[in-house]
Amino acid sequence: MNIKLNNLYKTYTSKSSDVAVNAVNGISLTIPSNEIFGIIGKSGAGKSTLVRLISMMERPDSGEVLYDDERVDNLDEKQLEKRRRRIGMIFQNFNLFSSRTAGQNIAYPMEICGVAKVDIEKRVDELLELVELSDRKNARISTLSGGQKQRIAIARALANKPDILFCDEATSALDPQTTKSILNLIRKIQSQMNLTVVMITHQMEVVRDACSQVAVIDDGKVIEQGKVSDIFLHPVNSVTKEFISNISQASKDLSLSEDIVRWSKEGGEYKFSFPTNLQGEPILSKTVHLFNVDFNIRAAGVQRVASDTIGTMITDIVGDENDISKAIEYLQNKGLIVEKI
Repeated sequence: MNIKLNNLYKTYTSKSSDVAVNAVNGISLTIPSNEIFGIIGKSGAGKSTLVRLISMMERPDSGEVLYDDERVDNLDEKQLEKRRRRIGMIFQNFNLFSSRTAGQNIAYPMEICGVAKVDIEKRVDELLELVELSDRKNARISTLSGGQKQRIAIARALANKPDILFCDEATSALDPQTTKSILNLIRKIQSQMNLTVVMITHQMEVVRDACSQVAVIDDGKVIEQGKVSDIFLHPVNSVTKEFISNISQASKDLSLSEDIVRWSKEGGEYKFSFPTNLQGEPILSKTVHLFNVDFNIRAAGVQRVASDTIGTMITDIVGDENDISKAIEYLQNKGLIVEKI
């Protein structure tokens, strides 16, 4: 399901101050079908409002929302209700019924659509197996962990076989290890079901680990968009650079991903990012031979970014300031991304 947004606007007026806020300010965007597309922004950037417009929870003040080139923002209430049944939503706080079991929560969307009981039972069992919780069908929600609750919420979102899945800060309430398992599950589901998945987040790690493309939102506008690997290697906007630098800072503070190993608590002034085509090249060795510098490597590893890999190295460069500048310029001309952290 391809999604296209044409010049969307949405303004809210504060009741207390009568001040108009342009939550979405002229956004045009194409979300390709059968991919995981990330929308990232800071708090108040407009990403939550944008997802409400895309998912038809609200109507824009102006502009168009199209699904597979068919306009959906102007549907009447009956058509809107019918179309919403083919949309799945996952939320940060799970939104499960505490009075129902895990299986009954999954069954609920099918019950309100009038699906036959025998078909509901079959679908519930299929989805519990998909999210690897077949043994928790009759469990009360209060007995489930946060990760298990989100898995049940994912299963419920898939109950009516949607063609679009929206994930609104779906991992924000989870610990890092559980987040990783949920993202792996979403990737598996997207691949098996050929879903269009839209992930709304303020965590660049989620974008890196799950999405193939991303749009960065700030002040109600798209300020940068493209393939995730390209955005990571060549961020243009200062907001995007800040998101990525937070990951770099975590590397400096030893809070590294499992794919990067740090063996020295000291130093680490530069971060090198190696595109895929440079990961087999002895580029640092050549630099040492060409310039009077040495590298004191503090951490290194390979991170998976969408379908690509990016080699990462945290290092100090030892030498005269002029030689260091020449070495950095040489590395950059070769295609290496060099950041001071």
